[in-house]
Amino acid sequence: MADHHRTPDDDHAPHGDHHHSHSHSPSSFGKAFAIGIALNATFVVAEWFFGLAAHSLALLADAAHNLGDVLGLLLAWGAMLLSRRKPDARYTYGLRGTSIWAALINAVALLLITGGLAWEAIQRLTTPQPVQGSVVIAVALIGVLVNGVTAWLFMSGSKTDLNVRGAYLHMAADAAISLAVAVAGGVVLFTGWLWLDPLLTMVVALVIVWGTWDLLKQSLRLALQAVPATIDAVQVRTYLAELPGVVQVHDLHIWAMSTTENALTAHLVMPGGHPGDGLLHTASGEIERRFGIHHVTLQVEVSDTELACALAPDHVV
Repeated sequence: MADHHRTPDDDHAPHGDHHHSHSHSPSSFGKAFAIGIALNATFVVAEWFFGLAAHSLALLADAAHNLGDVLGLLLAWGAMLLSRRKPDARYTYGLRGTSIWAALINAVALLLITGGLAWEAIQRLTTPQPVQGSVVIAVALIGVLVNGVTAWLFMSGSKTDLNVRGAYLHMAADAAISLAVAVAGGVVLFTGWLWLDPLLTMVVALVIVWGTWDLLKQSLRLALQAVPATIDAVQVRTYLAELPGVVQVHDLHIWAMSTTENALTAHLVMPGGHPGDGLLHTASGEIERRFGIHHVTLQVEVSDTELACALAPDHVV
């Protein structure tokens, strides 16, 4: 159970409970970001140079994609640092939401870059150009190493943070793509099938889209304050409705404050009277344990259901 903190103002709010956990800020991946960015930036420069020298669209495609990953890593790192900024009078949640926007921008940028590469590959299919297979193989194998190491740096946080998960998935996918490029280079070297290079580029583009699509959907939903995919709102409502003395739950809202923290507000109709801070505090802790919602605010209404809060339209769960 995480530590629960109540501000002095909470003790003067008889009709509500505000539950705040301060142990869920994102883990520090500063070193991982720094190493990953340095490795990939160096590799991008090398891969672009050798891609031009070898006339390999597959290498250029992978270099452009890796450049997008470097920018994505920079964006995610910056958002993670901003998300640690303390709340103030203007930004009462701090800047936690920047991590969501970083994930969204990263996903959109990758899809745009991929679209451009796919278009170039289609044009190259009609006019194949010579490719130096040995250079492609060597550079691609280095890419496997660079991307594999970078992915490993983010593996531990890939299940709890959408930003870190995006970095991990992209790096792991890049390692697999680089391996595929190396294989294609070998085939071109021994067969002379020049059409294989642009065809592989199109396959790479499809893999990128496949891996990025879920990140785009999740980050867009969080940006629109949808209920996070890991939380079942119906189960949350059922739990609240089964609390002792609760006859109705309305104005239940669940949203992501960042890629690692979720929040909830709800009105509980309890005609029998306010249950005391103890029950609400326990409920907040249980909601965190069961559903991963870290910031819970519950408002108690002691009126009967006919006089319940006017903010309870029929369409609100």
